[in-house]
Amino acid sequence: MEIEMIGWLSNLLLLMTMSKQVYTQWKSGSSQGVSSWLFIGQLATSTGFVIYSYLLGNWVFVSSNVLLLFVALIGQWLYWRNSRQRQPSSSADGHGDAGQALKAPL
Repeated sequence: MEIEMIGWLSNLLLLMTMSKQVYTQWKSGSSQGVSSWLFIGQLATSTGFVIYSYLLGNWVFVSSNVLLLFVALIGQWLYWRNSRQRQPSSSADGHGDAGQALKAPL
């Protein structure tokens, strides 16, 4: 039981770390300074560990990695959403905000 507690505690720390990053992205509405590869890597790693842990019958890591997979999915979605919101809008003349600045009176 003591050995499993090490696994549970370690996975809890990783889950808290990833969750904090996702929460920060959600709260700020920005993904600045965050690499999409963080979540892509976590998705791939957690998927592999879920399969591996299931095949070994290690329920500590199955459940922990399912949660990490969920957090990584949310993080990737927020990254995508925040990146799309950052793109400049285009106006009818195709110049976006820059075209408006050129037409502004002095």
